[in-house]
Amino acid sequence: MSAKILVIHGPNLNLTGLREPGIYGKDTIESINHEITAYAKENGFDCEIFQSNYEGAIIDKIHEAIDNFKGIVINAGAYTHYSYAIRDAIAAVRLPCVEVHMSNIHAREEFRHTSVIAPVCAGQIAGFGKNSYKLAINALKNII
Repeated sequence: MSAKILVIHGPNLNLTGLREPGIYGKDTIESINHEITAYAKENGFDCEIFQSNYEGAIIDKIHEAIDNFKGIVINAGAYTHYSYAIRDAIAAVRLPCVEVHMSNIHAREEFRHTSVIAPVCAGQIAGFGKNSYKLAINALKNII
């Protein structure tokens, strides 16, 4: 039986491919999800993908991960920079979690430079487009 991992996409990521393609690329979230799932399987993981624009829904999904997943990949979108509630949920479940961003948040607007979730994540991967998710899966493979 393969280990299960959870990939969480936060707010506005449902518009990937339409929203600022110069920053986030032209691939739709559906095509990216297909690549993530296939890559996870190639690396011995079953993968569930969840997207929500709502902070509470993301927190609920993180809580559900306790008994259902071995690790989490999270692109919390803008919640990265101010959601102490998501930070606390990640800390509470005590699962390896890798923070992901398709853009290089450190090369963008100053408010994006700070991640409140980074201190409770195993690491952060930013700036590699959709491949950031694959790098996160590789990271989980090495720590689960």
